Amino acid sequence: MGKTKKILITITFLAIFILLGTGKAKATGELYLKNLDFEAQINQDGSMDVVETWNISIEDTNTLFKTFQTDPTKYTSITNVQVIDVTNGSNTSFTKINELMYHVNKNCYYGLINDNGNFEIAWGVGLDNTSAEKTYQIAYTVEDAIAKHSDYAELYWQFIGSDFEIDSENITGTILLPTYANTKDEIKVWGHTENLNGEIYVTDLNQIEFEVTNFNSGRYVEIRTLFPTDMIYTSNRTYSTNRLEEVVAEETQWANEANLKRQKRENTKKGISIGFVIICILIGISLIKNSIKTFKKASQKQALKPTIDLKYYREIPRKNATPAQALFVYRNTPSDFTAKEMGRIFSATLLHLSLKKYIEFEINPENKNNITIKILKKEAEDLERSEEEVLQYVVEAAKTQDKITIKELEKYMKRYYTSLISTKDDIEKSTKKELEQNGIYNEKEAKEKSKYTTSTFAGIFSIGMIAVMLLPFLIQYIYGKVLLAGLVALILLAIVKSIATHQYCKKLNLFTEKGLNEQEMWKGLKKYMEEFSLLDKREVPELIIWEEFLVYATVFGIADKVLKQLKIVYSEMGQDIDLNTYGYMYLMMHTDFSSSFSNAMNSAFSSAYSSTYSSGSGAGGGFSGGGGGGRWPEEAAVEDDIFLTVSPKIYQRS
Repeated sequence: MGKTKKILITITFLAIFILLGTGKAKATGELYLKNLDFEAQINQDGSMDVVETWNISIEDTNTLFKTFQTDPTKYTSITNVQVIDVTNGSNTSFTKINELMYHVNKNCYYGLINDNGNFEIAWGVGLDNTSAEKTYQIAYTVEDAIAKHSDYAELYWQFIGSDFEIDSENITGTILLPTYANTKDEIKVWGHTENLNGEIYVTDLNQIEFEVTNFNSGRYVEIRTLFPTDMIYTSNRTYSTNRLEEVVAEETQWANEANLKRQKRENTKKGISIGFVIICILIGISLIKNSIKTFKKASQKQALKPTIDLKYYREIPRKNATPAQALFVYRNTPSDFTAKEMGRIFSATLLHLSLKKYIEFEINPENKNNITIKILKKEAEDLERSEEEVLQYVVEAAKTQDKITIKELEKYMKRYYTSLISTKDDIEKSTKKELEQNGIYNEKEAKEKSKYTTSTFAGIFSIGMIAVMLLPFLIQYIYGKVLLAGLVALILLAIVKSIATHQYCKKLNLFTEKGLNEQEMWKGLKKYMEEFSLLDKREVPELIIWEEFLVYATVFGIADKVLKQLKIVYSEMGQDIDLNTYGYMYLMMHTDFSSSFSNAMNSAFSSAYSSTYSSGSGAGGGFSGGGGGGRWPEEAAVEDDIFLTVSPKIYQRS
């Protein structure tokens, strides 16, 4: 494996590792809130009625539930629980049950103290193996949610705890006071959330509204408000102390800390943005220098062109040309042979070995399609290495015998696919080396073309992967215009680099002038074999020449087309094709050897390729999705939980 390929693989695995490592552990099912709305009515007895409306996308989940930590210093109990499905105005009330269930029956709910001593509301959504967008209303009363002080009454409630596991596009809330204040100034409000992406306002003499956008799981949303104490007649949490001065001092301190955090984040953002600009400039300079250098090399390079222009060519361009060499020169690319091409090369090479008397084909009289390869010589004498590889493979497949059927050979190929792939690699290497030795192929420039093409791809791939990995971070910590300008500049420069590389690679000469001329000959021969029946019969060569032509017709994938023409043309000329005189030509004409044999080889190579590139997958075991599942709490890190009072937890049971 080349050095560049190793680098690419390393980058890919690093990217996957980082993406997996930085992601949050997720439950089997998926949940996503499009909107979560709270309506809280504070009552004169110090209780608070809450209605939560969840517009949620659910996938592969059986039960949703929410827990409230039991804390008598914050509230005494939660009562009057109801769950209603209001999707598309359905208003389906769920049935209350009085027992804890891990998987709650569909359209049922409970509100009970769980095994951990916390209050839990759970409801069955019944989407174990499917998905849907639903809207639920969860209503409950928090008894003694309000603390009544001498000067002010206080609500300090965390509507979403830091254990909340579901992302939400938008979170909104409305808090209604028991009565109207004289002025808005009598109502004090504060909101706490991470990343300071929320707003809270006193919108009326008895109303407070808040909103948080782009909420990510693992954060919290809590509201604190002071309002005239005479709005609350009674509460089990009544204190004879004043509260305003202490709360203002706390909130002022926290606000200053929040502002300091904001300033630090802003400074960090500026610093990272400057660093990002510097990195973009350095990468840009490198791309510009490299592009200029490549354009200059391209202008100094002269691409070779063939000195002959042929429509037809009626001879074998080079007597020692193997089928693999012929195909490699004809297709004009240094890339590896495909499975289909290798199948044709193997088939054509066996035909060539038959012509050279290394093997012969035997036909079963009772079944003409049952063809056997008989090995006549096991040691190579006048073969090119790429042909010798095929001969030795057949010898090994036949083991100690000197015969092997086509079906047995195909079975051997599919069973011992690693050996077949090794033979394929050796054929490719030998072919390039043989062509270079014959002054046809330019291995040095081929490697340079591969290097330039791969390095350009590696550079663009690396920039792309880094951008994908860092994009969430960049969006959060870099000014949008700076990010956009930097990425656009790098993309444009990468395109310029690609154009420069393309211009240079076009002028690199994979083949010498001799090789380009031979390429024209192979093209001319292929065209002649495809169209010879349309030409004057006086231009048709002797029949025996076609035995050699068919070798290359097979590797070019046109053997069947040529055979159809041969049957017509030579029958008209009064020439007969018999087994003793024309060997495998008779075989190809009177059996389905051409198609079945090539198809067998193609199938064997395709199976080998598939087995090789999927062999690391193993068998059995693994993880699976779907219903069942269990509880999936995610213990997210909390940055500012000094504001914590009551922390409701939202989980799913999938």
